[in-house]
Amino acid sequence: MTTTTADATDPRTVNGLERALDVLLLFARAPEPSLGVTEIGRRLGLSKAVVHRILTTLCSRQLVVADETSRRYGLGPASLALGRAFLDRVDVRDLAREPMRRLSAATDETSTLSIRVRDSRVYLDQVTPARDVKMEVRVGEPFPLHAGSSSKAFLAFLPDEQRDAYLGSGPLPALTDHTVVDPTFLRDELRVIRERGYAASFGERQAGAASVAAPVFDHEGRPVAVISVCGPVERIRTRVDELARILLAETHALSARLGG
Repeated sequence: MTTTTADATDPRTVNGLERALDVLLLFARAPEPSLGVTEIGRRLGLSKAVVHRILTTLCSRQLVVADETSRRYGLGPASLALGRAFLDRVDVRDLAREPMRRLSAATDETSTLSIRVRDSRVYLDQVTPARDVKMEVRVGEPFPLHAGSSSKAFLAFLPDEQRDAYLGSGPLPALTDHTVVDPTFLRDELRVIRERGYAASFGERQAGAASVAAPVFDHEGRPVAVISVCGPVERIRTRVDELARILLAETHALSARLGG
């Protein structure tokens, strides 16, 4: 009778699985798009034979693909499918809730979350501060994409053809006396918003209300949500730079969680 000892490099064993996952995660973290066997072994402290055996298994499942010419390896289509499956199940509202709480606490103003529904923008959630005079938005009500900072934060970062189609679709409605409705002026403003990364508005959607807003991007660089800090005009107007700095730190971090 003979006994066998499990091979620690066999991906079917616990140790082998851990090593295979280490190799796979190394590809995800590495700044370069491909890696060689020697590089992988050096970074993970594994022998070339072990690395080659793991790569053969990963290639068989298309988690990794080999370039026969360069003899280097990169992530395969199955890895992309796993990433997309994760991102498709991410709920931006759940992920944004804690950043919104931090924003409201740090600024002592209301923070909001909006999504785009075709040519409209809809408030999805809000967090309000514990103060007597504060902004409260109407969750679920649609607003046009040119009125207010949250709307323009979407419009500015849409693909050129979608933005041009919206601006050229006909007369733009004015929600207040301060709503910008001139397409030429809007195009210039949207360009500035793209350059600095955020939008600001004063009384454009609602008289007496002001806000600073920035988009949240997904793994394809699309604006999937917008977060804003809003309050009375007299309070927001003097704090735009400060609010934008705090807001962008949160939206950049949230975008990174979404693969943006």
